[in-house]
Amino acid sequence: MSITAEEKQRILKEFATKEGDTGSPEVQVAILTSRITTLTEHFKTHKKDNHGRRGLLKMVAQRRKLLDYTRAKDEARYQDLIQRLGIRR
Repeated sequence: MSITAEEKQRILKEFATKEGDTGSPEVQVAILTSRITTLTEHFKTHKKDNHGRRGLLKMVAQRRKLLDYTRAKDEARYQDLIQRLGIRR
C-alpha cells in the first residue's frame, strides 16, 4: 500500500523546511507516518497479510530511527514534529 501523489505533495508542502525539500527528517517521518496509517487500515480488513505486516514493521523501525536522529540533533524540532504528527505524547 502506498500513498497517492497528491497526498505526498500535500505532506511535502506542509513539512518541508525549504523549497524542494524532500530529504529532511521531518518530511521523511511525515511520509512514513502516512504510509503506516494506510497500512494499519489495510490490516484491519486483511488480518492474514503477514508479508505486508513485515513491511509495516520495517517502516515503523525506519521512522523510529529518523525520530531518534532528530531528537539527538535538535530536541525542539523533535518535539514540534511529534506534536504536529500526533504520534506520541
